[in-house]
Amino acid sequence: MLHYISNRRRRGLAAFAASLAITIALPAWAYEQAPMLDAKVEAGELPPVDERLPEEPLVMEVVEQPGEYGGTMRRAILGGGDQHNFVRTIGSDNLVRWDVNWTEVKPNIAKSWEISEDATTFTFKLREGMRWSDGEPFSADDIMFWYEDVFLNEKLTPTKDPNFVGPEGPVKVTKIDDYTVEFKFGSPNGLFLQNLAYGFGYYPTVFPKHYLEQFHEKYNPDIQKLVDAEPAAADWVQLFNLKAGPLDTPLFWQNPERPTLHAWTLTNSYGSVDRVEAVRNPYYWKVDEKGQQLPYMDRITYDQVEDVETILLKAFNGEIDYMNRHVGRPSYRAVLTDNQERGKYRFFETNDLPSNTMILMLNLNNKDEVKRKVVNDKNFRIGLSHAVNRQEIIDLLYFGSGKPAQTAPQPNSDLYKEWYAKQFTEYDPEKANEYLDKVLPEKDAEGYRLGPDGKRFSLIFLVADVFGLQYPDAMELIQAYAADVGIDIQVRATDRARLISIHTSNDQDAYLWNCSGGQADAYTSPLCYVPMPSNSVSWAREWAKWGIDNTKGEEPPEEVKAIFKAYDEVKAAATPEEQKKEMQEVLDLAMEQLFTIGLVQNDPAFGIARNNVRNVPDPLPIAGQLWYPAPYTAQMYFEGGDNLP
Repeated sequence: MLHYISNRRRRGLAAFAASLAITIALPAWAYEQAPMLDAKVEAGELPPVDERLPEEPLVMEVVEQPGEYGGTMRRAILGGGDQHNFVRTIGSDNLVRWDVNWTEVKPNIAKSWEISEDATTFTFKLREGMRWSDGEPFSADDIMFWYEDVFLNEKLTPTKDPNFVGPEGPVKVTKIDDYTVEFKFGSPNGLFLQNLAYGFGYYPTVFPKHYLEQFHEKYNPDIQKLVDAEPAAADWVQLFNLKAGPLDTPLFWQNPERPTLHAWTLTNSYGSVDRVEAVRNPYYWKVDEKGQQLPYMDRITYDQVEDVETILLKAFNGEIDYMNRHVGRPSYRAVLTDNQERGKYRFFETNDLPSNTMILMLNLNNKDEVKRKVVNDKNFRIGLSHAVNRQEIIDLLYFGSGKPAQTAPQPNSDLYKEWYAKQFTEYDPEKANEYLDKVLPEKDAEGYRLGPDGKRFSLIFLVADVFGLQYPDAMELIQAYAADVGIDIQVRATDRARLISIHTSNDQDAYLWNCSGGQADAYTSPLCYVPMPSNSVSWAREWAKWGIDNTKGEEPPEEVKAIFKAYDEVKAAATPEEQKKEMQEVLDLAMEQLFTIGLVQNDPAFGIARNNVRNVPDPLPIAGQLWYPAPYTAQMYFEGGDNLP
């Protein structure tokens, strides 16, 4: 068996300075709590801190030094579909986690684990005495509730997350005892532990049975009464989803009553107020090396705004304490630098290097048969790729920061091949017309190409103003480039929530987005190389369903089946060397297909932190499913105890 169990025993506090994220049961006298909780403990409203912590809390490593309690971190959130703003600051605490440098998987909710030699069986030991944010015990029963009553329930989970499905079918989860669970696959799954550490590994630990069972027909014989009382629910399934919506959707953050294991919990509902507030979880299960219960900061607030310019103004006025989302783009660097002294903030770097930051996501499973036939012709995709002047987009929108590239691993990845990134990226309208003529040779009187049905061929592109990447401006340029070679693109502006709703229903022609898979996450999050279900990336959603369960979705062509098969080999590989070899095969096959059209690979981005915010990871690794800075936000603190530098 392979083990990750600390060999350290209980030691004096002096030994903690050399300890990094190890599991140690401190004596009760060693623990400290935030002063804001003192009155509640004295009044008997909260148990003492040693009774709120598990027997073996996680001793969390800090970036600089143990911190001070107090203060409110101020952030901003963009519109009604920016739930990842929460996810990436307070919402990512899984069974295991990546270390702050994204190099090693470490204990988190699970204090230890064992892996069978054939990488089929993963056994996790939980922390005895750990509690949900409402004080109720967390145990293996909560994981089994997710597995038996949510994951395996076809009404609640008709499409299974691929992290928990192998070639032989869904994982089998077994409760060994109250604090031990076993995950068993039918064949080797060498990437399972890494996948659990990434964002979408959250599922097993976000379903508090004691709270959610009241909304489940299995446990509540009077469930219809609750359905009748909820105007937005037509049946118990809709009611359950309203109360237990996925972490990466707005629904999760619209139910502040739901207990969590996060460092802070919401006090109000996202979308219903202008300022969302999260307050410290008094039962949070991590401490620092001095025995101080985390988090250090008392609260986080998120002011809901409608545009990035408002976030920038807040930063200039000293009203943002920590932010990289939306503001950390080359086009904003100069103005942020000009206002740095006024806003009392400093810059930190983020290694945010996805496979591409601007991708034409054509829907290869389009419900419109004419459009589907055209976009599935690789010649069309090659032609459209040659029609786009990538360098002009980079120069006009990003001040020259970035490089023309397809959707592919970045040069710093061990999977990088030059031809992956550079194929068909040359701006060449003549070559574009040559390829497009093979697919749509006829044109109308205005020079636009006619489809196989004799009508003008038109694609509707959805675009949302997200990530500070100036997608609407880019789409205007792309629309003009396409028109120059006879392709009619109609642009429809929308917000993120609406865009996601449309593409997850497979009702889109195309949209502009980015994609993970530029670095180490290519192994576990190959969303643009292998069709996979996702709330952010959809270019072949029906094939993705088939890839998980071949009785669902739509059977793909043989070349796509070959990619599914090759990726199964990646997951089955037991060693990093074998995984690399098999993943290279996946990429060789996928790049040959040019499923998506990548435009720009960005240079590393940045964020801002107020001058007295400490323990800020710098550089901060970020990727599509690496939801940082969570779970490391809990160790950030204000030097001096508040946010007034």
